[in-house]
Amino acid sequence: MTQLVRTIPWEPSGNSEDESLLTREWLVTNGLGGYASGTLACVATRRYHGLLIAAMPAPLGRMMMLNHVSEMVRLPDGTTAMISGEEHLRNAEPKRPRPNLPSASYLTEFRLENGLPVWRYDIRGHIIEKRLFMPRHQNTTHLIFRLIEGEGTLRLKLLPTVHFRSHDAHVSSPLPSTFELRCIDDKYELSAGASLPTLPTLRLSPSGNRQAFTVERRYLKEILYRIEESRGYDHTGDLWSPGYFRFDLSKTHEAVLTASTEPWETIFSLSSTDALEAENMRRDRLLTAAAPAARAGIGGELTLAADQFIIKPVGRLEDMAFAKATGDESRTVIAGYHWFTDWGRDTMISLEGLTLSTGRNVEASYILRTFAHYVRDGLIPNMFPEGEKEGLYHTADASMWFFHALDRYVAVTQDLATLRIILPKLVEIYDKHMAGTLFNIGVDPADGLLRQGREGYQLTWMDAKMGDWVVTPRRGKAVEINALWYNAVRLLERWVGQEQGKGDAARYATQAELIRKSFNQRFWNADEKILFDVIDGEKGNDPACRPNQIFSIALPNAVLDEQYWKPVLHSVRDRLLTPVGLRSLAPSDPDYKSTYHGDLRTRDAAYHQGTVWGWLIGPMIDAWLRANPDDRPGARKLLDGLEEHLDHACIGSVSEVFDAESPFTARGCCAQAWSVAEMLRCWIKTAPEK
Repeated sequence: MTQLVRTIPWEPSGNSEDESLLTREWLVTNGLGGYASGTLACVATRRYHGLLIAAMPAPLGRMMMLNHVSEMVRLPDGTTAMISGEEHLRNAEPKRPRPNLPSASYLTEFRLENGLPVWRYDIRGHIIEKRLFMPRHQNTTHLIFRLIEGEGTLRLKLLPTVHFRSHDAHVSSPLPSTFELRCIDDKYELSAGASLPTLPTLRLSPSGNRQAFTVERRYLKEILYRIEESRGYDHTGDLWSPGYFRFDLSKTHEAVLTASTEPWETIFSLSSTDALEAENMRRDRLLTAAAPAARAGIGGELTLAADQFIIKPVGRLEDMAFAKATGDESRTVIAGYHWFTDWGRDTMISLEGLTLSTGRNVEASYILRTFAHYVRDGLIPNMFPEGEKEGLYHTADASMWFFHALDRYVAVTQDLATLRIILPKLVEIYDKHMAGTLFNIGVDPADGLLRQGREGYQLTWMDAKMGDWVVTPRRGKAVEINALWYNAVRLLERWVGQEQGKGDAARYATQAELIRKSFNQRFWNADEKILFDVIDGEKGNDPACRPNQIFSIALPNAVLDEQYWKPVLHSVRDRLLTPVGLRSLAPSDPDYKSTYHGDLRTRDAAYHQGTVWGWLIGPMIDAWLRANPDDRPGARKLLDGLEEHLDHACIGSVSEVFDAESPFTARGCCAQAWSVAEMLRCWIKTAPEK
């Protein structure tokens, strides 16, 4: 069985406020959108940090079911040590808000084994390892403790704390007015009782030697979540505990705490040991199925990171029912952890890296057919809000990315049957765009270019909005949307020609040639030797140097004439390229923001005004290799900064965004689908030739 290990060694310092323990995170997912996540210190700094966030059907969405478990041991000589937990748990009622602080004195190592987290603690010569995993397609978390070294028997005490809220809800949200605890032999059920009867029940099952549970209910007041504070959100809240579990821990007896919202028969269908073995077997199969460069080392780690984003959308029961009725399985892509749901644009951009690069072609077909079912007025959904059944359609580019994703799928699989099923939807998308559709999205008959924009809406991928303020509206004819439009029309020309003949494809060929001619005449900015970001906008042509122009070279059907490739590439390289991706705006621009931090308004103002996006390294490498096909080593070198980043933020994954200046601090979502997908795709693309 394959073993991929990423180790973060740690020298115990006794400093409970060490930043590197609090800023590095881990993530485990269950293939449903549910997850467990926290810091290396096992301290919650975000509202989203918890040991069981369960994915529930609409209208609930993802629910925070088990916030935390504090862990204390008593050694054979009678001394005690808190190996992981908040200092405030030593006192039930702190008098003022306190930060969640780790017990750093004992942690000696954190590692990922096949993508799953393992903590190692050294308590006066007693080495304890803790593991956490979630079985596939279950809202279940197993927490396993093993004594690796040291003589005698230790007494392990585990104190669970809960809130029961939406994972998006503020930490200041009130606790349920009542909690009910039911004990059935060695099984425990915790619910909000009659006060909130629609909430799921948390089931807790201990397993170990001389296990016991002590009822000792307590409220833990005014816990501080430091990242929420830094982002300008409510940042103190309360938790509740029903009591604590205790076990005898020795080299021959491990201790397990299982938390779940599943029925008991599902929970007990496999022991924790068997469930962990099954999960590792599944991960081993993922690696075996991936492209050769994605089976070991960095590529293998990215394959396992990619797995976290491909989910069965259990929250939308209608999706699942429709898919099954047509002989499919419903699949989609979570755009990022922790707060994103599935977004059409992100899914289509990510599809090649997440599925086709990893040998998951069948799931790619499920995703494409799922989104084809949702085409409305020539658009695929921009996003599905948390806990909602219907999508929102305010996007001008997601439908164009749909063409691109299908092209990549057909190129890899030669699955013409799926192409034939979806082709009428593609023709519908084209016709709707030619005639004009929602949000003023439509073709200008004078030049064949695609325009978009409605007051109050953000329709491109640069979609930051705060209240009524759209930060980068980009209304008019945006450069990357027209590069995508040209690519889509050329693909339609080819596909219709294959299926129906050249006569039926002629209108697409004519339109594509008009787009190409107009694009090169109108977007080239001769003064700056770059492309305009938007033409025919509210203020005319926008000369801002942004990364969007790179798609005119990077897409399979490049709309930009070859004479302009190197000037554009050199401008992007010199003004936008960083070790971790491309800046969203050149530093010379008066609107440039060098850091992404502060409250929501401050962050949104910087989101696409300089902030670096990791996923853009993908099209940069595509464009670079198109213009410099023999420079594979140079293209691979562009990934060096992201390779180093795998030891930071969410260990083994790739963040959403970074500050625009050194040290390029990771920001936003700590694990982002298109960041992982594009790094993995390009890792394979730039692998040394054998």
